[in-house]
Amino acid sequence: MFEERRDESLVRKVARTTMADGKEPARRPPSIKKSTPPDQTNAEQFYYSKQMQSKTSMIVVLTDGEQLEGVIEWYDRDCLKLNRTDAPNLLLYKHCIKYLYKAEPE
Repeated sequence: MFEERRDESLVRKVARTTMADGKEPARRPPSIKKSTPPDQTNAEQFYYSKQMQSKTSMIVVLTDGEQLEGVIEWYDRDCLKLNRTDAPNLLLYKHCIKYLYKAEPE
């Protein structure tokens, strides 16, 4: 008749973890609720301070696409002051800034 062949590598066995003394594995204690991350990481403060100290020429791109070049003189929570050489200095609200980056040295 039909002879059934089994390959030992195809036979799978269920492995169960049990302790030697018959007890259940120890459960983790209930996790402590994580605290919320801080509102400020001071990364923005560090970046602006570094650019102000080195008087780095920056390109500021506004939300409407206009690009302004100058040096950041000071900043606060809502705005920053951009000093420009060939044009009047500007006070820019941060919510109007799309992004900013260092200008290429000439």
